[in-house]
Amino acid sequence: MSDPSTPFDSRPDPVLGAALRAALAPRNSAAFVGRVVAAADRPAAPLDVLAGWSRLGIAAAVLAALFAGVAVGRDAASADSATSSPDAAAIIAGTEAPDAITLLASFPDR
Repeated sequence: MSDPSTPFDSRPDPVLGAALRAALAPRNSAAFVGRVVAAADRPAAPLDVLAGWSRLGIAAAVLAALFAGVAVGRDAASADSATSSPDAAAIIAGTEAPDAITLLASFPDR
């Protein structure tokens, strides 16, 4: 059923399996078990865990507020220049192109 031209096989590879078992085998399991048991004996309070994150959270909130303030300030500055009232004489003379709001405002709702 398998095609002899393909290098892939569904059976386990004994060489690769042995290499993986050797790489993933615990080297000093007694020390690891000791660290896990010691960590389990001293439970951390949820507030202690949150306190460890507080400085990073405050710094992230300050940066987010700074970037939001810059973005809103930039948008407000561009909105002020875009919504300034156009000079009607300049539009009629053809030296200043009207914006879409000015053109649409001249048509009544039907």
